[in-house]
Amino acid sequence: MAVQTNAAVTDQDATTVKRLRVGVGVVGLALPVVLPIGNSIISAHLGLLDSLSGSYYTHMRNVFVGGLCAIGVILLCYRHNRREDLWSSVAGFFALVVAMCPMEPPASVVAHASTTQKVLGVVHTSAAALVFASLAVFCLRLFRDPAEPDGPLRQRVYLGCGIVILLCIVGIVVTGLVHYAGSGGVTPVFAGESIAVFAFGAAWFVKSDAIADLARASGLTGVAALWR
Repeated sequence: MAVQTNAAVTDQDATTVKRLRVGVGVVGLALPVVLPIGNSIISAHLGLLDSLSGSYYTHMRNVFVGGLCAIGVILLCYRHNRREDLWSSVAGFFALVVAMCPMEPPASVVAHASTTQKVLGVVHTSAAALVFASLAVFCLRLFRDPAEPDGPLRQRVYLGCGIVILLCIVGIVVTGLVHYAGSGGVTPVFAGESIAVFAFGAAWFVKSDAIADLARASGLTGVAALWR
């Protein structure tokens, strides 16, 4: 029986890490697009959601919960180094909490929310904030670790995505405090959540080397070198 070498183990681990990063990236990029479009198609009513979390009370509930569960499980299974393992476990756990604890139902769905629904809503919001904060740490610190340097373009993407996530968190909080409901059918919560989710999805997709790998497979060596 052949003995598996350390190199083979390392290669398999690296491949698994790439695939997990791609999984998080694809789901993150897809959710802000799929949820509002899917709900508009199924409900035959063109319009945006009040928030991504509000999808729980729409036709896209199963997609929303399933997407969050997928992200949570992937992050819990993600293993790369000690620091990333810790933060991915934190983000994964709270992503599952967000999925399992729905936001407080809007008045259009439930006129008077119960105490349980209100408590679950607080847990949902708190867990969502912790998820976004954890993913911002990935973009701003862990993905930009000098010990594992990526190319300058990728470094700028991570930095930009991390800043965007933080700005979205601050924007949601500030607009909530001043009771700004948005305009043109776009609420600050929906815009902030959608942009933040898209940003962290983009960062994880870039970190997975998927762009460089696709470019190399297509013979675009210049593009591959740019995204190394």
